Amino acid sequence: QLQLVESGGGWVQPGGSLRLSCTASGFRLDNVAIGWFRQAPGKEREGVSLISSSGVTWYTDSVKGRFTISRDNAKNTVALEMNSLKPEDTAVYYCAGNVRPSWHARDYDYWGQGTQVTVSS
Repeated sequence: QLQLVESGGGWVQPGGSLRLSCTASGFRLDNVAIGWFRQAPGKEREGVSLISSSGVTWYTDSVKGRFTISRDNAKNTVALEMNSLKPEDTAVYYCAGNVRPSWHARDYDYWGQGTQVTVSS
């Protein structure tokens, strides 16, 4: 019953933009920290951006200035706006929920199914 669902992935050319959404079912997001993670073929899952229940945000260095994380508690969603996309951003993107934010994927109890982001020309 407790579920996170990602949407908004797809294909874009380098320099393009995508907006990913993470929607919760079965629970409220207002007191939950959400992390966006990504995993490319042959690579470990890495943290992209975090947002605490109070709205504090963090970004990994490779996406600073290009990605923006936000939450809309009324709609029970967290979004990741991705701008100036690079081929290196190609990966499956996941959202995950935890009682507090963490950069370690193993700390999260709830995960979405993932959405594919492909950046190529």
